[in-house]
Amino acid sequence: MKSITSLKKGSRLAWSPFGQAIKSLIISTLILTGIQTTLTAQDVQFTRPSWYFGVAGGANFNFYRGSTQQLNSNYITPTVFHDGSGVGLYIAPLIEFHRPDTRLGFMLQVGYDSRKGKFEEVMTPCNCPADLNTDLSYITIEPSLRFAPFRSNFYLFVGPRFAFNSAKYSGQSFTYSQGTDPAFPLQVAPPDVTGDFSFLKKNLISMQIGAGYDIQLSAQNTRNQLVLSPFVTLHPYFGQVPRSIESWNITTVRVGAALKFGSGREIKAVEEVIVPEAIVVEPEVQFTVVAPKEVPPQHRLRETFPVRNYVFFSEGSTEIPKRYVLLRKEQVKDFTESNLESFKSTEPSGRSKRQMTVYYNVLNILGERMVKYPDATVRLTGSSMEGAKDGLAMAESVKLYLVNVFGINSTRIITDGRVKPIIPSEQPGGTLELTLLREGDRRVSITSDSPALLMEFRTGPDTPLRSVEIVDEDEIPLDSYATFNVQGANEAFSSWMLEVRDNDGKVQYFGPYTGEKVTIPGASILGDRPEGDYKITLVGQTKSGKVVKKEATAHMVLWTPANNVEVKRYSVLYEFNNSKAILMYEKYLTDIVAPNIPHGATVIIRGYTDIIGDEANNTTLSLARANDVRAILEKALAKAGRNDVIFEVTGTGEDQNLAPFDNKTPEERFYNRSVIIDVDPAK
Repeated sequence: MKSITSLKKGSRLAWSPFGQAIKSLIISTLILTGIQTTLTAQDVQFTRPSWYFGVAGGANFNFYRGSTQQLNSNYITPTVFHDGSGVGLYIAPLIEFHRPDTRLGFMLQVGYDSRKGKFEEVMTPCNCPADLNTDLSYITIEPSLRFAPFRSNFYLFVGPRFAFNSAKYSGQSFTYSQGTDPAFPLQVAPPDVTGDFSFLKKNLISMQIGAGYDIQLSAQNTRNQLVLSPFVTLHPYFGQVPRSIESWNITTVRVGAALKFGSGREIKAVEEVIVPEAIVVEPEVQFTVVAPKEVPPQHRLRETFPVRNYVFFSEGSTEIPKRYVLLRKEQVKDFTESNLESFKSTEPSGRSKRQMTVYYNVLNILGERMVKYPDATVRLTGSSMEGAKDGLAMAESVKLYLVNVFGINSTRIITDGRVKPIIPSEQPGGTLELTLLREGDRRVSITSDSPALLMEFRTGPDTPLRSVEIVDEDEIPLDSYATFNVQGANEAFSSWMLEVRDNDGKVQYFGPYTGEKVTIPGASILGDRPEGDYKITLVGQTKSGKVVKKEATAHMVLWTPANNVEVKRYSVLYEFNNSKAILMYEKYLTDIVAPNIPHGATVIIRGYTDIIGDEANNTTLSLARANDVRAILEKALAKAGRNDVIFEVTGTGEDQNLAPFDNKTPEERFYNRSVIIDVDPAK
C-alpha cells in the first residue's frame, strides 16, 4: 500500500500520459501537410467528397463541481470533496456527410470517452491532507448536425451525447489517499482505498457544441482525398451528473483532431467555348441647369401656424416620444407661446425646423392654455391597433405629463382608448403603404368643447388647437436655388457629382448623388458674390465602371433678404386623401384670412400632399385643394366689392424637393397634407 506524508495540489501526473500523444498528432499533421505541397498537378480533376470515414482523437479537459463524500456503501470519506479537474483520452471512429460548398451536413462518432480526474486536495479532521482520483469513463455515441455558415472549411456542430458507463469493467473506479499530520512526522499514513463508486448511472444523456476547420491534405487531382480537422467541443454540465446521489457534475472541453478519408467524383472536361465580348451600350443622359434668378428680396414672413391636435406614438411604446419637448416642472414658469424657440426638440426635423419646434411643443402649448383658462377641459383619446387598452395607456401618459408638470387638475382631463382614431388614415380594404398609414393612426387625439383652446370657427373631432404666430425673417425662396437635372441618371449612373468652376478658376465639388434632380442653394455656390458666371461639369460613374462627363454654363444671382415688407402666411390642414374638407375652413378663410389681404396684394396659394398614394393622383389632389381655397377667398372678396387681388395657384403634389416638410415622421406627413397661403402686399 502507498504511504503518503504530503500531497501536492495540481499534480502534473494527470496530464503526462497525453503529452506524447499530442506531440505525435502535431508531427503527423505537419508531415501530411508537407505531403500536400509536393503533389504534382494532373489533368484529371475530382470533386470534393460528400462522405468521409475516419477517426477522431483528442484530450478531454474535465472540470468537476459539486460535492462527493460517500464513495460506496462501504466507505465514506471524513471530508467532502468539491472541485477537481483532469485530462482524459477520447478516441472514436467517425462518419461524416456534407456536400461540397453547402452549409448543412451530418456527423456521427462512437468511441471511448474518459472523464478521469482528480479532486482538489482537502484536509481531514485529523489535519491530514486527502486526495481522491477517479478513472470514470464511458462509451459514447455522438450524432451531430454540421453547419458551415460561410460555405467554407470552417464549420460548427451541435448534437446530443449518449454515454454508457464502462467503469465497472476496469476493476477500479476511484482511489482515495490520505496523508499524515505534518505535526507527527513519524506517523504512518493509512493505506490507499480503492474501489468502485456506487450509485453510478449506467446511461447519461447530455449535449455537445463545437467548432472545427477542415484542412485539405490532398490536391483536387486525386480521387481519394485526405482531410485533417482540428476541433474543439464543449460538453456542458447539465446532463453530466454521473451518480444518482450527491451533486457531483462534470463539464468537459474536448480539444482534438479528426483524420478523414473520402472519395471524389471525376469532373468531366468541358470544351472551352469562346463567347464574343458583348458590346455594352451606355444609356444616354441629358444635363441641364436652372440657375438662380434675380429674385426680388424675400419679405419678412409672419406665419399663423396651425397646431395639429395629435400626439403620435412609436410602435410598441406608450411613452411620449423623445422628439416632443417635455419640460421639467421648474421650467413651466418660463414657457410661453412667444418664446417657443427657447424650448427645442432633441430630435429636430431636417426641414422647417422652426415650424416643427412649434409642433413638438404641442403638449406645452396645451398645458399653458389650460393653466390660463381654468374652466377649459379636454378629452385624450388614444388609438392603437394593439387594442383599446394600449390606446388608453398612451392617453394616460399624456395626462400624467399635464398633471405632474403643469399642475392641471386631473378631473379636467378625460382619457379613453380605441383601436382606430375617429378619423383614420388607413381605410377599410386598403393594401398599400399600410406601415405609413398605421404610423399616422397610432396617436392620442386632443379634443375639447372649450373655444379658448381651439382654432377659430372650427368644430368637430378634427378641430386643431388654436394657431401660434411665428415670425421668420430668413426663409429663402425656392427660386434662389440652383437646380441640376440629369435625365436618365437612374439607368446610366451608379452615382454622379458636380464640378462648379467660376471665372477665376476656383472649383467647388458637390455630391455624389444618385437621383435625377438636385437643388443647391445659390448662396452655397456664390458665397458672398452678388452674381457670377459658372462652368458646370457633370461627372458620372456608369454602372459598368466608365466615367462620363457633360458640361453646361450658367449665370447665377445671389438672393438677398429684406425686412421692410411683411408677408403673412396661413395654412389649411387636411385629413388623409380629403380635398372637400376645405368646407370646414370656409368661415376661417372668409372671416380671418380674407380681411387681412391688402388692396393690390398677390395671394400665392400652394397645395401639397404627403408621399402616401399615387404620385399623379397626389398632384391632382394638391391642385384641387389649392383651387378650393382660392374659390372661397375670391367669393369673400367679391362680397366685399373687391377684385384687386392677383392669385397664383399651384399644386406640387408629393414633390419632396418642394414639400414644406420632410416625410420621415407622421407629424411631418400630416403637415404636408396642406394648402399654404402667402399674402404678399407688394409683389
